[in-house]
Amino acid sequence: MPPPAVPVFTPVEARVLGVLAEKQRSVPDTYPMTLNALLAGCNQKTSRDPVMDVSDAQAQQALDSLRGMTLVIESSGGRVPRYEHNIERVLQIPTQSTALLAVLMLRGPQTAGELRINCDRLHKFADISAVEGFLRELAERPAGALVVELARQPGARENRWTHLMCGTPAPEQHADARPAPSRNDVPGEFAGLQSRVEALEAAMVELQELVAALLARRD
Repeated sequence: MPPPAVPVFTPVEARVLGVLAEKQRSVPDTYPMTLNALLAGCNQKTSRDPVMDVSDAQAQQALDSLRGMTLVIESSGGRVPRYEHNIERVLQIPTQSTALLAVLMLRGPQTAGELRINCDRLHKFADISAVEGFLRELAERPAGALVVELARQPGARENRWTHLMCGTPAPEQHADARPAPSRNDVPGEFAGLQSRVEALEAAMVELQELVAALLARRD
């Protein structure tokens, strides 16, 4: 049976699905996620582009819509509902591809090199060639592409990739917009520092989520 086509998601649906895929790998102790933990992940100020202000009602509406597509499963039992994604089974893609899709949905268009760095907590790719291989598979998916390689922008050294979960990006998004700064365009020492700062910020957010989850279970 060929992989199913993917409906066009709203930005909030894409953010919710991306957060569930991210937290499954980065904070497994709090997964499946409660609505409150999911909301915190959607509205993070770090590792998100764009930064969003999703309300409880918007998150719940997105969850209900994704459940209707069987892309999200609600866990029964406990005092509050918990949610987990079902991306691999529904889209028939491997976990490596899910990691790439999640980071693209959460952080916007990126080069293969940036994706390798930003996916590190979800899946450790051996090299950039491995990232590019899975991106090509997603772009050539028989039931319809899930990612696309964007035209190289003026002054950029590498092409960026973007997801197609919210439909085809508008031409001006990748033709006229200024290119996102790449770590390849800054000195190695600064790039390494930037990467460590982002990792520390993300780890702090995840630690806060873990503490909140543990306190909720005690109560």
